[in-house]
Parts: sequence; structure tokens; C-alpha cells
Amino acid sequence: MKKYARTALCCLLATILMTPLMACGGTEESDTTPKKDMATETRESLAELAKTDERLTGELENKTIKWLSDWDINSDDTGKTTPIELAIFQERYGGEVEWYQTTYGARYDNLANYINSDEGIDFFYGGNWDAFPKGAVRGMFVPYDDYIDLDSELWADVKDANDAMMWDGSHYMAVVDVTGDYCAIIYNRKTIDEYGLEDPAELFEDDEWTWDAFEEMLSEYVDTSQERYGIDSWYFESGLSASTGVPYIGMEDGKLVNNLRNEAIEDYQNWMYGLWQSDYIALGVGDYGWESRDYYIGEGKLLFYPCGLWALGNSKDQWSTTFGEDVFFVPVPRYEKADEYYMPTSVNAYLFVKGGDNPEGVGKFLDCFRFSKISEGAQAISDQQFIEDYEWTDEMIEMKNTMNEMALENPVFDFYNGISTDMTKVLDNSEHGVRATSRGTPWNESVNAIYDQVQGYIDEANESQN
Repeated sequence: MKKYARTALCCLLATILMTPLMACGGTEESDTTPKKDMATETRESLAELAKTDERLTGELENKTIKWLSDWDINSDDTGKTTPIELAIFQERYGGEVEWYQTTYGARYDNLANYINSDEGIDFFYGGNWDAFPKGAVRGMFVPYDDYIDLDSELWADVKDANDAMMWDGSHYMAVVDVTGDYCAIIYNRKTIDEYGLEDPAELFEDDEWTWDAFEEMLSEYVDTSQERYGIDSWYFESGLSASTGVPYIGMEDGKLVNNLRNEAIEDYQNWMYGLWQSDYIALGVGDYGWESRDYYIGEGKLLFYPCGLWALGNSKDQWSTTFGEDVFFVPVPRYEKADEYYMPTSVNAYLFVKGGDNPEGVGKFLDCFRFSKISEGAQAISDQQFIEDYEWTDEMIEMKNTMNEMALENPVFDFYNGISTDMTKVLDNSEHGVRATSRGTPWNESVNAIYDQVQGYIDEANESQN
């Protein structure tokens, strides 16, 4: 494994500031007034940075961009201050984000209704991985090539990621950030110490944090008769699977590719089946039931909680109540046969909506986002703001930065949620989908049951291109 730079306060997580809590929908009342704005002197510093930097160009006549989502880009009730990228947009262009509130489940129905009624919704979130390429296939989104210059200095770091997601010769998914926070292994150091286990962070530092090490820790800790459980979390399987470096559904040369019969995927699925056979997966074991109990981490009854770092993206009184004061996290364990240390990869990405009133404004907002990531001055402000909002330790920040660096170097982009709702149901099915081995179904049964059907969905999507 390569040794990654451990700079404690760089390349920090604006992603969590922007990313929705996946299980939550919107509230009933909308309030786009910032609930917690940054200090006046901070705004003034950002304004000076943005207005004097030649990488942010032009002006906006229409300063409002319309945003449809179940979460607000503006500051909200999680303790989040006005995000740096939004403040830059406000100060440099006089921009404003108008939030059209929806719920997570109703997002696409509402989007279709707004498109049909010519409401002029401008942009939509793509980081949930369920919008692309299906939104392009259905004509809900339009290319952004006329509004973003991927060859500019602002976009150089993420150009490859954007080029990897071209569809029908055009760019649809505007990736502003690539991060490693899609799935981390959350644990409690007090529990590790109490049972004489090796700290996963130390194993990771020594390049010994592997599938085998992960399983060995489970074998030493788990005793369901004593209320000591192994792994709890919903939909964690794809995060661990990404350590193979092989997505279930990948994209090569602008075409979707079915990898369900790949040897590395088979290795992972057989490993997961073995974890289930050993009672290391808590859900459904004994009296545990089917309710996820993340708070068992804080109570010392659960060893690992694989989850996106959004779970720690709230005020300290919230995350410490659930996971304990001694909570920490590491990347998913390394697949020993892989040529690199691969990470389940998140993207902060946005799509331009068909019939939007102000695509130019969205382009400028996303330029501001990129500026917030590459401007040292803006990044330093973002780092400090995050620390003040969420009270992470320097060590937590350092680990997150390392995961981001690893993800950018060796990303794994999986499109299995982005083709159609029907295909997602097939692949997420607990009887024969990609999660079925963690519920006791051998992989050879599942892959034989679903492979041809999945290939049919992929062929249909690929054939939709000109």
C-alpha cells in the first residue's frame, strides 16, 4: 500500500456539509433563510478571495438558481453553517439558491411534474448514484458542456472523473468532488481496548487492515449469547464490495458493463456468505431482530458499523450520544488480491435539469464549489468552520483526508442504482440480489438467478444512445 500524505487540515469534507442524510426526507415547511451564517469577518475574507482570483470569471444577470431536493444547500438544522461554496457564490456573483423542497421518495415524481409545468428547476443532486444515466436516458437532464470548462484550472482535479461518466458523447454528471466517505468502518476505541483487540487505525497505518484482519477481529469479539455483535448497518454490502476495485455495474468507453460474474465479485460474495454463517452479521441473528442499532457502538455491544460518514456529520452532542466519545473510523478493509487499495467512492455531483431557467447560474455555482476546493484560503476557512460546527478531532479529520486522497487516486464508480428502478430492485433484493449472501443465500444461486435480467436492462440502456 502506498503511504498517503497525512495533512490534518487540508482537502476536508465539504461533502458532508452538502450531502443529505440518505434515510431522511424533507420537512413540511420550507425556510431558505440561513439558520446559522458564518461570521462577518469570515464572509469578508471569502469575498476578497473570490473577487480577486482570476479563476472565477464573468458575471450573472440572473442570480437565482432553483434547486429541487429533500435537503437544503443553504444552512439547515444539522448544525451546518452556510457552506463555503454557497458563500462564495453569494459574494462573487450575488447568487442565491432557491430551494424547492421535496421528499427523498418523491424527488423524481416532483421533478417530472416541474419539468412538464415549465417551472424552470435548474439543478438536481447526483451524488446518490440513482440519477445517472437513467435521467439522461429519459431526457430529464441535459448536458452541461456549454456551461462548465473541464479544461480549466478549476476543474483539473476532477476532469477524469467527469470524463468517466460521459453518456452519448456528452457530460451530464457534473462531479465537483470525489471523496472516500461513502462507506467507512465506524467503531468505538473503548470497546477495542476493553477486549484487547488491535486498533483498526493502527492496522491500517501498518498496511495490515485487510479482509482477514477484519474477520479475525470479529472472531475474537462476537458472542451473541453475551450481547456482543459483529456488523450492523443497512446497505453496507456494496461499500465493502468496492474494495475489490470492481463495480457491479461499471462504465467503459461510455457503455455500461455487467461485472456480476467477475472473479473478484465472486470472492467478495463468498466471503460475505462466510461472515453470515459465522453469525458475524448482526441483523437477523438471535434476538437482535431487524432493527439497526447504531447506538450499540456507543454501548459496547457492537464491533463495527459500516456506514457513510454522514452518520458523523452532525453536532458532537448527537454523534457522541450514538457512537460514544471514543468513536473513530477507518476505510473499508483492503482486498488482499487487488492491485491497489480501492475505496467505495462518493461523488458530490449535480445535474442540469431540462428546461432550467438559469443553467449559466448553475455553472457559476459549481465553479464556486470547485474554487472552494482548490483555493488554499477558502479551504482553510472551510476546515475551521467544519471543526467549529461538528467538533471532530484532528485525527478524525486526518483519516477523512486520507480516505479522500485514496478515493481520488483509485475510485470505484458503481452505476447499479442509476439505470432503472426495476434494476435496482433486482440487485438490492435480499433473496437473490447483491446483498443476499449476507442474508444466507449462496452467491452462485443469486448470480444465476439475476444475471440475464440485469444484462437485459444494461443492453436496453446502452441501446438508447445514438
